[in-house]
Amino acid sequence: MTKENKTIKVGGQAVIEGVMMRSPEFVAVAVRKPDDQIVVKKDPFVSLTKKVRILGLPLIRGGVVLIESLVLGIRALNFSSEVAMAEVEDEKKKDKPKSDSQNKLLLAGTLIMSMGLGFVLFFYVPLLLTEWTGVKDGVLFNLIDGGIRMTIFLLYLILISLWKEIQRIFAYHGAEHKSIFAFEAGQPLTVGDVKPFTTHHPRCGTSFLLVVMMVSILVFITLGRPDQITDRLIRFLFIPVIGGISYEVIQFSTKKWGRWIASTLTAPGLWLQRITTKEPDDKQLEVALVALKASLGMKLDPSVELWTKTV
Repeated sequence: MTKENKTIKVGGQAVIEGVMMRSPEFVAVAVRKPDDQIVVKKDPFVSLTKKVRILGLPLIRGGVVLIESLVLGIRALNFSSEVAMAEVEDEKKKDKPKSDSQNKLLLAGTLIMSMGLGFVLFFYVPLLLTEWTGVKDGVLFNLIDGGIRMTIFLLYLILISLWKEIQRIFAYHGAEHKSIFAFEAGQPLTVGDVKPFTTHHPRCGTSFLLVVMMVSILVFITLGRPDQITDRLIRFLFIPVIGGISYEVIQFSTKKWGRWIASTLTAPGLWLQRITTKEPDDKQLEVALVALKASLGMKLDPSVELWTKTV
């Protein structure tokens, strides 16, 4: 059972009062409603890396998975906020439900804004600050640029971790990791059996982002110092390449024969999860397990509500 489970790649994301889980066939989001009931939304999903052969090739698949994860993550967050506001909307009964086209437009707008803000904060701002130092040497320039980028990222995580609502999301993040660890170990998917596992997982998105930043330093060093606008544009065009390399590093870390090398690269990400994951309570573990079981097509408890509304 353990070997079979390890071949099934399951990933996830914490959302507002819930967890999103993604298996090779389904995406499921489980959220605890204000009345304490768990509601789950399950949709079939097969990655483009499986549908289109060329998109599944090494160094290409990473960029595809990154974009898919971003889209699915925003959808899951939208759903969790919809559930959180459902009772309020039912009481007011003033606003008409959004049409499917409106939801898609909202998703596209949110996706563009998220990518734009991330681009400015983690790529353009460090580049601008490094240029102000007046450093001319290409290697030193990119080392400073990378150092500033990682500092901004770390400060960002520390600041948001002080927010009480974010701390709850980080606890659901921990519940997600514990559930996946238990599944990969072939353990029964119950709260009691999941609880002993660690909240730090090497395939976590936090680890991935940190690997992206380390890889970007090495890649940008080969490009030298950006002196002209075309040089900057070329750096930004290499972002999908950086994402592809970083994805392969994370996958490499799961291979037994490559673990000793990859563990060195993923170790900082595991350390960073001390900030981005918190120890979950039993109710949060219960929600994560519902999401995991739903994504795997397993039978759910009759008390779990299946979401049938259009989001």
